[in-house]
Amino acid sequence: MDTVLITGTTSGIGKAFVEKFASMGNNIILVSRNRDKLQQQQIDLQSRYQISVEYISCDLAEVDAVDMIMEKIQSWGLSIDVLVNNAGFNEAGCFTNTNLSKELDMIKVHIKVLTALTKLFLPGMIERGYGRILNIGSTGSYMPCPNDVVYAATKAYVLSFSNGLYQELKGSGVTVTCLCPGATQTLFAEKANISNTLLFKLFVMQPEVVAAIGYNNLQKGKRVVTAGLYNKLLVLSAKLLPVSIINPIAQWMVKV
Repeated sequence: MDTVLITGTTSGIGKAFVEKFASMGNNIILVSRNRDKLQQQQIDLQSRYQISVEYISCDLAEVDAVDMIMEKIQSWGLSIDVLVNNAGFNEAGCFTNTNLSKELDMIKVHIKVLTALTKLFLPGMIERGYGRILNIGSTGSYMPCPNDVVYAATKAYVLSFSNGLYQELKGSGVTVTCLCPGATQTLFAEKANISNTLLFKLFVMQPEVVAAIGYNNLQKGKRVVTAGLYNKLLVLSAKLLPVSIINPIAQWMVKV
């Protein structure tokens, strides 16, 4: 039975991951902002799955968020077997019109916190000779995205970071998987004001399906997985076509 820490757990893909790991009998540590939702999630999971569930309520964009998480884990005397760096959000639109504060927070959550949590929990995994890390990238990890430039850039980091770390950890018993979903039916698009874009009108996947794909490939120790046939074709196109062609297509798909 593994102890799994998942960030961004109260909705969307993160919530679906919680359900998947819990249904497989794992103990869960929930990390999200809304304390009331976390408390309800804890009660619900424990009653349905008879597992141990702890939660940490914090805003990952805050300076002391990672320290708070580590202090809680240490105070509980727990070791993390599986780390799912799922938390994220978007601030979309033309770069000259978007909110800088939100974009800097996005960089903190997608890059700084993901890197720091991996850095903190990885040594213990290596020492025990077992561990799994799942980082959530995006189809945007593979291409520049006009009208969504900062988000895509942060997800490009996630993919590159995961790829390199995967190679470093070969033979250690620890694996790193980067899951790259496309448009998914969650509150993500609504909060970013892009739910009416072409991207979120075509081939939108359900979070439970995305989480199942991520879970199965994590267990296999796969390096990178793109969720869904349409998204795989999209990524393949981004690899084959020049940026001069990809750029206007991507801009058209995310145009509000």
